Amino acid sequence: MTRLTEARIETLARAALLRHGASERQAGALAAAIAAAERDGLKSHGLMYLPTYCEHLTCGKVLGQAEPRLTQPAPAVVAVDAGNGFAHAAIALGLPALIEAARSQGVAALAVRNSYNCGTLGYHTEGIAQAGLVGLGFTNAPASIAPWGGRKAAVGTNPWSLAIPDGQGGARFIIDQSASVVAKSEVIKRARAGEPIPPGWAFDANGETTTDAGEALKGTMAPAGGYKGVGSALLVEIFAACLTGANPGLVASPFSGTAGGPPGTGQFFLAVSPDATSGGLFAGNLETVAGAFIGEARLPGTRRFGAREQNAKDGIEVAAETLATLEKLAGTAA
Repeated sequence: MTRLTEARIETLARAALLRHGASERQAGALAAAIAAAERDGLKSHGLMYLPTYCEHLTCGKVLGQAEPRLTQPAPAVVAVDAGNGFAHAAIALGLPALIEAARSQGVAALAVRNSYNCGTLGYHTEGIAQAGLVGLGFTNAPASIAPWGGRKAAVGTNPWSLAIPDGQGGARFIIDQSASVVAKSEVIKRARAGEPIPPGWAFDANGETTTDAGEALKGTMAPAGGYKGVGSALLVEIFAACLTGANPGLVASPFSGTAGGPPGTGQFFLAVSPDATSGGLFAGNLETVAGAFIGEARLPGTRRFGAREQNAKDGIEVAAETLATLEKLAGTAA
């Protein structure tokens, strides 16, 4: 085990992505997000995925030279076509316009289509909160959750995220959760390590609960809260696919493996100016709500903020095997 700075991880990840065909825009946006995930202790969305990203650049599942295109079809609507590049570059292009529109209009939307996995959704909504706005985000994924009582996947794990500004240029808290009991990346991680998964995470191809991660990947993910989780996934699908013009999860190619070409999924963000909607009462009401979480309870995102502070002081732990893979991908291995 070794310790690296966030900047060093970002530099190596960027070098690896450039070496495998990504443009400066694509590599820079994704590398920053990978390093931030490691910084925040969200390793299932960090360096673990870098080999897959590089493989997908090589095979054409993601277009490394894609140039996202921004349009503004209405005063409060920003649209970005990612061109089948990484979602990060498209979102990075659209967020400044979204923030400007929300400040002038009170509420604004950003619709991203033809994109690839956006990683940690809370990373993007936090950027909205840092601008003093309430940020709500949705991202769809290839189908992996079946309708309640069914066996065939119809919608993805479809995360949603809410980031609340703290009035000081940061986020008071961040909710980032998928419609499944656990993010699919956690099952993939266990399958790669040959480890079992806890009961209740997923079903096998026959619709039976399983603790075998490999069999779970052949079946479907268990929705969080039963049928309510299916409803959450469907809500996200409407925003992230239908409202953006992106591929629904049913026709999107998998984020894993090399088959199927670009997935063409989507993201949708809402930015709300709290002053425009609350009549100046937002900050006080927020503290009333957040105050209920002080003491024994904790606000969502507390763990990531704690990891961020600790890792900034001590450095980010990176396993020797992970570092060796990273250096090999970046072309810096001895």
